[in-house]
Formats: sequence, structure tokens, C-alpha cells
Amino acid sequence: MLTQESIKEALSAVKYPGYSRDIVAFGLVKDIACGDGAVSVVIELTAHDPEKAAQIKQESELAIRAVPDVKMAYVEIKQPPAGQPGAPAAGGAQWNGKKKIPGIQRVVAVASGKGGVGKSTLSVNLACGLKHLGHRVGLLDCDIYGPSVPLMMGISERPKVSDEEKLVPLERHGVRLMSMGFLVDDDQPVIWRGPMIQKTIQQFIFQVDWGDLDYLLVDLPPGTGDAQLSLCQTAPIDGGVIVTTPQEASLGVVRKGVAMFEKVNVPILGMVENMSYFTTPNGDRVEIFGNGGGRAEAARKGVPFLGEVPIFTEIREGGDLGVPVVVGAPDSPAGEAMLAVARSVIETLA
Repeated sequence: MLTQESIKEALSAVKYPGYSRDIVAFGLVKDIACGDGAVSVVIELTAHDPEKAAQIKQESELAIRAVPDVKMAYVEIKQPPAGQPGAPAAGGAQWNGKKKIPGIQRVVAVASGKGGVGKSTLSVNLACGLKHLGHRVGLLDCDIYGPSVPLMMGISERPKVSDEEKLVPLERHGVRLMSMGFLVDDDQPVIWRGPMIQKTIQQFIFQVDWGDLDYLLVDLPPGTGDAQLSLCQTAPIDGGVIVTTPQEASLGVVRKGVAMFEKVNVPILGMVENMSYFTTPNGDRVEIFGNGGGRAEAARKGVPFLGEVPIFTEIREGGDLGVPVVVGAPDSPAGEAMLAVARSVIETLA
């Protein structure tokens, strides 16, 4: 008997051209219908590339026809027209009606529905991980009320102003940084209303001399408030990475964050499950917050699962010392877990 799961399993053998991951893992398979030996599949690509589209269509139809009881297979490939999101217009000045940031190739927002899930910890390690993999990286801390990037990156200087009257980002571990934490004293609260937050984020995007970057990561505050909306309305974001923990209390709020990105037309690059489990000194695995909730939610929403990060004391210690584990111990299990997420983000964006 034909089922959607059997077709999806067959399609998981179809690799995205040039990459080791398959089209199911990338979240490109959007709809599967089957009955009476006929199968119809919709695959939605994020970039305009007729050659890759034709290759994926051909290989997908072959994979489906190889499934027992399939008599007819039809694969529809959807992709944005040239010059639309996923295929920036020539010159790169505008994208989806928003002004491109000069010199920056990709903008990736890291978000969570609630606090306490390790979003900033993941942001700093993802930034350092991308740098470790050979890319030029910037990290913008958009948590105006509670910036934590200065502590986690081990730097608290004041940024200088260039001759063009732009803020010069600080640099640590090879990553260019900007945060409200660099502009106020540690014990000074920021008590602002929405318009001030919106103006500040716009300045952080366009009035900072970021230079040439392959990736600008934006660490968003938890929730779906002014900072998130300001960023989405200001800059062309290539995608959002959602951070969650396994338990339902976190996943329920994460769904609101996903819905927020969908409403402002920001593609979801995928989900990361943080604090997946803890391994005791004698080797026992303890699932403190449960396990597998992030992977299951990613499958339910049809978006890629970018990886799971277990609980490691090295990750916490690195954040407290200002040396992210990807910098201090990239070959450790904790460092490898973070680097695996960085590689998944690179592949998904590609």
C-alpha cells in the first residue's frame, strides 16, 4: 500500500546537486499525494536554477517509480523567478523591496520563542563555527534589553567611529561584533519604547561599518516583539534559525516564532534542538528535558532539522569565560556538535 512515508523515504535518496544532504532533509518536499498507483509530489526550491531543477525532477521521478505499486509519478518543481527572493537581482541593491546591506552576502537571524533555551550561546558558537570553517563572519546582538554577546565573546570595549561617521565593529575570535552592551555600562538598564528599538536596529544594520562578510548573524531577543519585527522590516533576511529545547513547553512557544517569520516572509532555514541530553561521567545518557522534540517539530513544519546539541559543561564554561567552545576546544564533542550545526546552516543556505 502506497503511503506518504514510503514516498518520502524514497525521495530521501535524492541528493541536492553538489551536496551530501537530500531534498527531504533540506525541507524542499512540500506536498505528497498518492492513491491508486499514482503519486504526485511538489518540490519547492529556494533558488532559481533551471539545471538543478531539471536534475531534481528527473531523479525524484525515478526514485518514486522504484517504489512498489507505483504506476505513475508526477513531480512538480516550484522555484522563484530570476530576480526574486532566492535569486537576488543583478546589482544586489534591492531584495524583496528591502535595501541590501553593502558588502554582506547573507543575513541569518537566530531566534527562539522563549528565553533560556541557549539561543545566544548557539549564536556565538555558530558565528565562531562559520569563522572556523573559513568564512568572514559578523555577529549583531539585537537583544537591546539583555545583551549577552559581549560576555560570551569576552570583549567589552567601546566601538570607535570611522571617518564616514559609522560605528566600527569590535572584533574577537575573528568575528566582527556589535551590541548594545558595548554602548552602555554593565549595570545600566535600557528603558526604551518600541520606536527607539526600531531606530537602533536600523542603525546597527546600516550605520555600522561591517565591511565584506559572507555571513551576518543576528542574535534576536526571545519572543515576537519590536526587535524581531524591526529587523524583518529593515533588512533582507536570507533565513531564520530556530532554537528550541526538547520539551513541549519550549516547542509550544517556538511555533509562534515560526509563524512570525512566515508572516513576514522570512524562510525558515531549520531548527536546532539544544540541551538534547546529558551524558554522565559513567556514560549513562540522561534526557533531562526529554529528547527528539525539536526533530519531530521540524518534521511537522516541513523544515530542515539542523542538529542537536547535548548538555556539555564545556559550553557553559566557554560562554562564561568569553571563549566559545568552538574556539577553545573545536575538536571536543561539544565543539563538534556546534560545528555540525554550522555545516548544516551552510548547506541549507547553499
